[in-house]
Amino acid sequence: MTTIAVIGAGPGLGAAVARRFGREGYDVALISRDRERADALAADVAGEGISARGFTADVRDPKALEAALDAATATLGPIEVLQYSPVPHRDFMRPVLETGPADLVGPIEFSVYGPVAAVRQVLPGMRALGRGTILFVNGGTAVVPHPGRAGTSIAFAAESAYGHLLHGTLAADGIHVAQLIIPGAIIPGHPRKDPAALADTLWSMHQDRHGFRHFADDLDS
Repeated sequence: MTTIAVIGAGPGLGAAVARRFGREGYDVALISRDRERADALAADVAGEGISARGFTADVRDPKALEAALDAATATLGPIEVLQYSPVPHRDFMRPVLETGPADLVGPIEFSVYGPVAAVRQVLPGMRALGRGTILFVNGGTAVVPHPGRAGTSIAFAAESAYGHLLHGTLAADGIHVAQLIIPGAIIPGHPRKDPAALADTLWSMHQDRHGFRHFADDLDS
């Protein structure tokens, strides 16, 4: 079987996606900035009979991210599914009139340079397989910019544009690119925004291969 790599894996959505895809037979690479967190999460998922390993990379360090994806491929096998879903830093969310050029460096590294580095690293393997899925997960500011969260509003918009360009460009190669918008917070127990419900949505996006942008819930929720 092939591998799903979850970039920005944590105990909520990342773990739920690992379990959902793992139940379908995928090996799981969980990539996080924190080595102990990645290893503990992988061990927890592996305890349920899923093949999972933790890898370390800061998404703002393209070389580290490329190395982690290479290590995942060498350890688990070809990456067929890439999910990019790290949680933005709080300091990316400054009011627009308090946001200067230096304040946008982090968000752009996080939401543009990181995805570009990751996608370019996995594309050769997906092309060799003849198939692949790239899933971007973003908050509601990717669609409706918020004046109090300028960094993510600007950077998510750029990430969305990149993903949309890939969606049209890679379709002929059998590679499906899609985006899931999660308005507000991920909420345990919520019928549509519980981590397990979101993981089911992402699995359906991977399977159905229809359209670019999908919404976990209404934007005003």
